[in-house]
Amino acid sequence: MQNTAVAIPDHKSIHEALAGTWNRERGLRILGLMVACLILLVTLILPLYALLSRSVMSEEGLFIGVDNFIQYFSTPSLLRSFGHSLYVAVCSTVIVITLAFGFAWVLTRTRLPGRNLLKTIAMLPVLAPSLLPAISLVYLFGNQGVLHSWLMGGSIYGPTGIIIGSVFWTFPHALMILTTALKTGDARLYESARALGAGRLRTFFTVTLPSVKYGLFSASFVVFTLVITDFGVAKVIGGQYSVLATDIYKQVIGQQNFSMGAVVGVLMLLPVLLAFAGDRYVQRRQHAQLTSRSVPLEPQSGTLTNLLAVTFSLPVVVMILGMIGMSVYASLVTFWPYNMELSLNNYQFDLMDGGGWEAYRNSLQMAGLTALFGTVLVFVNAYLVEKSRGLTVLRTINQVMAMIPLAVPGMVLGLGYIFFFNHPDNPLNGLYGTMTILIICSIVHFFTVCHLTATTALKQIDPEFELVSASLKVPFYRTFLRVTLPVCLPAVLDISMYLFVNAMTTVSAVVFLYGPDTMLASVAVMNMDDAGDIAPAAAMAVMIMLTSLAVKVLHWLFSRKLLLQTQSWRTH
Repeated sequence: MQNTAVAIPDHKSIHEALAGTWNRERGLRILGLMVACLILLVTLILPLYALLSRSVMSEEGLFIGVDNFIQYFSTPSLLRSFGHSLYVAVCSTVIVITLAFGFAWVLTRTRLPGRNLLKTIAMLPVLAPSLLPAISLVYLFGNQGVLHSWLMGGSIYGPTGIIIGSVFWTFPHALMILTTALKTGDARLYESARALGAGRLRTFFTVTLPSVKYGLFSASFVVFTLVITDFGVAKVIGGQYSVLATDIYKQVIGQQNFSMGAVVGVLMLLPVLLAFAGDRYVQRRQHAQLTSRSVPLEPQSGTLTNLLAVTFSLPVVVMILGMIGMSVYASLVTFWPYNMELSLNNYQFDLMDGGGWEAYRNSLQMAGLTALFGTVLVFVNAYLVEKSRGLTVLRTINQVMAMIPLAVPGMVLGLGYIFFFNHPDNPLNGLYGTMTILIICSIVHFFTVCHLTATTALKQIDPEFELVSASLKVPFYRTFLRVTLPVCLPAVLDISMYLFVNAMTTVSAVVFLYGPDTMLASVAVMNMDDAGDIAPAAAMAVMIMLTSLAVKVLHWLFSRKLLLQTQSWRTH
């Protein structure tokens, strides 16, 4: 029997093979990166530049320097809005971080039965628009609310309502970050603390807090940004208590004062940019908390521990279920508070002012297309940034632009789209008021989180895969489809779900951009509330939440089946 030898390419032959294919692939990658940079330039940088330019111009389009800013700061009512926004954002952040940290501790550091159910309930606010908690508060503590007497003569309309509503819908965002931070703990540090005689409180301040401080900073930045840029809660429950988000809306929609709206938009950027810079600085100083020698920390058990966990988590769960339950109940009441019989009359949206069922269908279409095209764009862009050798300048420019949306409020981005896309000299002017611009704005608004998710997944793939493929003269796109994409499939599915839910629930990013034929469900909730149809507004908000929940369940079932077929290699 004759032996046959299999030739294994050495490093020299690999480099020779690579040289023959890299020129073509390099050209394609350069072209891809240039196209990606151009897309981000047109959909992000130029609209922001248009916003900044408009802030130093008069309504007639003449350059007037900082006169608009001087006018703003000399108007007491406008200046108060800036302070109001900082106040509610700081208060909400402190409350949310405290509650989320305690809840994350229950989920990760105890063995309380039913922790998965607790986490599921805690994540429900992510599926609802920010207007839902504001509407629930009206029915709970409003002038005709079921718990109005609890306020003892006070009013829910104002900072109290804004803070409570903001805490409700930002809580899951902080919880996700802090749960991840608390999952990684080194048991050796806790054993050393006990050996040195440190009590629980001292161990908490000397071991636990230092190990999760970066997660705390990140969660604080996220919550602060979400609150100071949110429009929905303040619009419904804010009353006469003005904030920056409602000021922009009043200046642009109410008074048609676009220059002053641009000024407010620029001022809204400032605290967010400062918070973003602080978060980036802290992240650069972060070091690994879990090393190869670390010993995993076992969750605590015991009757007292479980009792404390229930005592802390139960009020949070009751608040979340109570707010959601109140909206569902209010949407079913025939005519509050005079006819409390349950019916589906409030779901006859076509009979109400605000949007009708067409708005709901538009939201489904917009969210679906945002998830589809956004996932493709984000993943391909991340692939070009992570897997392209050399091309440092293009990759750096792309990476910087990909991080900018995280620090840009939705209303500021939407206002920039008005000034850029609605300009008569812009060849892309025809996009304004169409479904396309809503999809583009939604993708750009939520781009950074998706980009970071994709790049994290791509970093896990050894570059050797592409080297071997190139040595065998396999086209890079075939390696992408057969290796890179299947390995990153879990991240791709997560990105698609993230984009769908956020596109379905967002208000601030699209409130300036919809047209007569592209009304969205989240905007319809606001319009119904403005028209006094608060029960139908609650019904539409409930429909948005139920739709997001149903799609998430279907997405989970589909993903589970698909991953079982494509990711079986992970278990071997």
